[in-house]
Amino acid sequence: MRHSLRSLVAASVLAFTLSGCLLGPNYQRPAIDTPATFRFQEGEAEDLANTEWWKQFNDPVLNDLIATALADNKDVKVAAARVDQFLGQFWSTRSALLPQVGAGFDASRQRVSQIGPTPIFSNGAVFNNFEAQLNASWEIDLFGRNRRLTESARASLLSTEEGRRGTILTLVSSVASSYIALLSFDRQLEIAKATTQSRAESVHVFQLRFDAGEVSQMELAQSQSEYEASAAVIPQVEAEIAQQEDALSVLLGHNPGPILRGHDLATLGTPAVPAGLPSDLLQRRPDLRQAEQDLVAANALIGAARALYFPQISLTGLLGTQSSQISNLFTGPSKLWSFAGTVTQPIFTGGNIAGQVKQAEAQQQQALYTYQKAIQTAFQEVDDALISSQKLREQFLTQGRQVDALRTYSRMARLRYEGGYTSYIEVLDAERSLFNAELSQTQTQQAVLTAYVSLYKAMGGGWVIDAENMTTQQSSRTDAQPAPGDTPAENVK
Repeated sequence: MRHSLRSLVAASVLAFTLSGCLLGPNYQRPAIDTPATFRFQEGEAEDLANTEWWKQFNDPVLNDLIATALADNKDVKVAAARVDQFLGQFWSTRSALLPQVGAGFDASRQRVSQIGPTPIFSNGAVFNNFEAQLNASWEIDLFGRNRRLTESARASLLSTEEGRRGTILTLVSSVASSYIALLSFDRQLEIAKATTQSRAESVHVFQLRFDAGEVSQMELAQSQSEYEASAAVIPQVEAEIAQQEDALSVLLGHNPGPILRGHDLATLGTPAVPAGLPSDLLQRRPDLRQAEQDLVAANALIGAARALYFPQISLTGLLGTQSSQISNLFTGPSKLWSFAGTVTQPIFTGGNIAGQVKQAEAQQQQALYTYQKAIQTAFQEVDDALISSQKLREQFLTQGRQVDALRTYSRMARLRYEGGYTSYIEVLDAERSLFNAELSQTQTQQAVLTAYVSLYKAMGGGWVIDAENMTTQQSSRTDAQPAPGDTPAENVK
């Protein structure tokens, strides 16, 4: 037995000595062609990418809606459960690096037949058997296959964690954009109702004047036509409001229903423009960190596949006792033990291992190109959001001046008509242009505020961690105890 123990210890020492052998490429972040600056730059601004930017709208209702969404949204809960799934997968994969130890106890009693195959020896005897044992097995990871699989599982776990943060980023942005759209529809409804009310009064006046013979039926019909045109906008906008409320309710994790309002569109605060360099996105955006972890996982699988070419060495051992009487189960003569080692070496697999290596290398290339494209798309999204935020502001200011001019035009056209200097067609044209311009300005104001939301989403930032801490899943996962010897996903090694 001592000789066997010495052999086992020697084999273990040899395994640890050679355990530094890892096949396959070690991960190195690929070279990224990062522009020095964005193509379109705002002026100097404080870096606000790490703040809870939605609070800059100064609307407590919006703050409450986002907090509710983070707590109850079903997509966030699904993403959190997915992280737990991959955490369990990581634990299972990593367990292959450690010895597997088990224990057992067997007790049996049997009688052998007197007319069976061994009647002479059995004589109808009754036998008892008691056995207690401790067994262990260990696959020596000489060529790093299990370590590469663990590395891949760890990267996949971190990828799902970043995916969860990406879900949170999208959720916060979607709630803010949906709320802004809802306020925009509210404002458009106000404009449509006010215009319709004004036109209804005009129709009433024209009806009285037509009855008195002061205006023609054509002028009355023109007035009625404009009234019906603005009245038709009301149910259309009301339907959009109801649908927007339903969509926002689902984002909140609730059944469709009405949504509380805070400020109106015109009194919402204007967030500051976050600053930063393109290279910052590699650390700020969860989707880029997720794509990189996918690349790390695929890279590690190459080494795991190549290790299949080499021998696999396993050690097994058993230590226990066996006796026909339970009182003698733990006495010296009842002891039993065994130790064994197994070496398996593939000789001919018909291309199976080569195929697995080829698949792993191809998956790594796909992950690499996906990562590179994700970075380029991120640069594009930030550039587009910067351009939109500036140009839409310019457009909104221009439309404001246009609305002011059209109000003057409409007032003067009506005065000219009342004075007999022009036809009613000029009044209709002025009022129609003003109505359309007011609706268009409201839609542009919505686009301006939504562009800020898109910019913060594109820039990423530490605010995602703050939002993550607001989810109920995060608090429950923080309180949960990890498996023995394990750490949370963020610190897994």
